[in-house]
Amino acid sequence: MSDKRNLFNKVWDLHTVRTLPGGQTQLFIGLHLIHEVTSPQAFEILRERGLKVAFPQRTIATVDHIVPTDNQARPFRDELAEQMMAAIEKNCADFGVTLLNLSDNRQGIVHVVGPEQGLTQPGMTIVCGDSHTSTHGAFGASAIGIGTSNVAEVLATQTMFLNRPKVRRVVVNGQLGPGVYAKDVILYIIQKLGVQGGVGYAYEFAGSTFDAMSMEERMTVCNMSIEGGARCGYINPDQKTVDYLRGRPLAPQAADFDRAAAWWLSMASAADAQFDDIVEFSAADIEPTVTWGITPAQSVSVSTPLPRLTQVAAEEQKLIREALEFMGLQEGQPLQGTRIDVAFIGSCSNSRISDLREAARVVQGHKVAAHVKAIVVPGSQLVRQQAMEEGLDRIFEAAGFEWRAAGCSMCLAMNPDKLQGRQLCASSSNRNFKGRQGSPTGRTLLMSPAMVAAAAVQGQVTDIRHFHIHS
Repeated sequence: MSDKRNLFNKVWDLHTVRTLPGGQTQLFIGLHLIHEVTSPQAFEILRERGLKVAFPQRTIATVDHIVPTDNQARPFRDELAEQMMAAIEKNCADFGVTLLNLSDNRQGIVHVVGPEQGLTQPGMTIVCGDSHTSTHGAFGASAIGIGTSNVAEVLATQTMFLNRPKVRRVVVNGQLGPGVYAKDVILYIIQKLGVQGGVGYAYEFAGSTFDAMSMEERMTVCNMSIEGGARCGYINPDQKTVDYLRGRPLAPQAADFDRAAAWWLSMASAADAQFDDIVEFSAADIEPTVTWGITPAQSVSVSTPLPRLTQVAAEEQKLIREALEFMGLQEGQPLQGTRIDVAFIGSCSNSRISDLREAARVVQGHKVAAHVKAIVVPGSQLVRQQAMEEGLDRIFEAAGFEWRAAGCSMCLAMNPDKLQGRQLCASSSNRNFKGRQGSPTGRTLLMSPAMVAAAAVQGQVTDIRHFHIHS
């Protein structure tokens, strides 16, 4: 008999400890990732109650949000950042949790490090006190961002209580056009379904477009499912997933790996699996996409003018008017040609080696516009090291980019990398909310790393399809 469950429900059922009378599930958590910002209060709760970490071997910590990416000398210049660093060092030592500190070459952004080390595997439940935990769904894991009180709950019990989401299959078929990247695909999906479109759902991304993507591209897509309101997003494991994990330091080894791989592939949704909803898109309709507003759904293809209020539903007009006013843009104007002040390549969406290679390919032989401050922040120390072995740092620096140490950096500006005043930033990150990049009046345009690189050189929003790349 065919198992008609999709991957999400298979994983959920396997990890169910019990179902509560109110319908919530107590779910066993296979991997708990923690970082320095959402863990201090959680460890304090454990101390107050005299509790231990139940399975310290299933918890791993790294530092990423508050670490400076230029001067990393301790103590940090930012007093609060230093306090958080000292807290996670003490907490991990006291509770027996492995910490990837700045002195450890495995350190980096938590959602880059997990896959890189082979911690992230298909069929797992993974949580972290960070909304972009959905990134790990690229491996066919159920990966969910949680709050600080949940962090304490998972540390103490290795379980948590959750409502089971419905599952929507988001199908994209076809080959992407030139200059169109994974980032454009997820921005397009969010634009079509809205920032609330995924509320109450897990998204299964399926179709030939995702099949053709590398694991790093799939991570970009799953990373931003949370921006579409979904509880998480995932892609079924396939041979690419297996090949990526083979030989990773913390993945199974030798014969154990082959056994694990067979099980991983068996967890994929069956061909006749059932879903609560299915939506379909065509890759041919997706162009290089740029956000223009204050939510990740407010985006247009780079060749399309901004919306006119008369063309949108009455209930959307207020938010569009607010966004245009905040961004200093006019309805109906082209976004292409909009002057930028800052270019940022990095974040858990787009800071992996393939992102840096593509951005370097764009800037090679060019110079950053004189009025633009441009920075590249690798997602981990290992990505940074690999980029330097390939000479990417020299390409970026020759073009006028600053080459930095690994961390979250300007994505959320809980560190010295912040926008100043009304600066407009072309960013490869995942959020464009007001104040997100450190200045309450700073403005963010989200786009692919290649588009950021082109904007840095031209000093304005540029269609990568018309940009001269020296090959």
